[in-house]
Amino acid sequence: MTTAQQDSPVAIRFSGVSRHFGAVKAVDNVSMEIYDGEFYSMLGPSGSGKTTCLRMIAGFEQPSAGSIQLHGREVAGVPPFERDVNTVFQDYALFPHMTVGDNVGYGLMIRKVPKAERKRLVGEMLELVRLPGMHDRKPSQLSGGQRQRVALARALINRPSVLLLDEPLGALDLKLRQDMQIELKAIQQQVGITFIYVTHDQEEALTMSDRIAIFNHGRLEQVGSPTEVYERPATAFVAGFVGTSNLFTGESAKRISGNDHAFTVRPERIRIISTDQAAPSGARVGDGVIKDVIYLGMNTRFLVDLDGGDTVIVMQQNLDNSASFDSSTRGQRVRLIWPIDFERPVVLE
Repeated sequence: MTTAQQDSPVAIRFSGVSRHFGAVKAVDNVSMEIYDGEFYSMLGPSGSGKTTCLRMIAGFEQPSAGSIQLHGREVAGVPPFERDVNTVFQDYALFPHMTVGDNVGYGLMIRKVPKAERKRLVGEMLELVRLPGMHDRKPSQLSGGQRQRVALARALINRPSVLLLDEPLGALDLKLRQDMQIELKAIQQQVGITFIYVTHDQEEALTMSDRIAIFNHGRLEQVGSPTEVYERPATAFVAGFVGTSNLFTGESAKRISGNDHAFTVRPERIRIISTDQAAPSGARVGDGVIKDVIYLGMNTRFLVDLDGGDTVIVMQQNLDNSASFDSSTRGQRVRLIWPIDFERPVVLE
């Protein structure tokens, strides 16, 4: 989060918010603040509580306990249409019988904005989402990415103070999803509206967010910038969910570091050298056998069984024309090394 965002007013404030469905604690005592103009992602697996939080902001669900404020106003009991928020859904929710222009301008029509003004604003929105000249097409004539842009334009045209996005790119193929991530962030920066984005995809969250809130079993595990949650995970769950990480606990940690305090090391921080090479001073060292080699194009992933019984994931970038190790290296004895500075202490759940 930038200094400007830190100095911004709070757009959304959760104070001890819970949402229970019978014995199920979908959201359990969550407190967080989301600032004006921030791209804030709520990241977690299915059933972690992130979508329930989004629905409570929108007014589709009410908290069982705690307080939710929108720009300092308590919103308990305030119906969705009286909240200055709009939502973009994964399934687009476009009107199939309407043209693109009528879909985008629907909210303005409900507000009885004059036709000429409506047409001008629709044109500006379609320019913003890179769909100029698409006014007269029907949703069925558009690609998935184009329909998602129409849904975004429709949500933005009323200039809500907060835009809620519920896994809006989930139905798109990988390449289009990656392209839309860049576009969404650029649009958010251009319009300056608070975006609250729900996803289970850690790459999406890392790519677009100013800050990420990571949910697990209805509770908030950590909130921080993409760099903070990746480089300094607070818990073992965060370390494993945001990217891939090697977790050492108990006797495993003691064999490596001399004490049983849990820590993680990212796979790309570990180097593979031959067993006759000396490790640099101050580095952790572990000898073992390559169990598997997985070629991933830009990178190669190694699974190494250390002599103490641990299996460690190592990721190496393929800087040459081919991987530095291939499948023939399975069974080869190697030495793993990494600087102590790359170890991150974590809390176990």
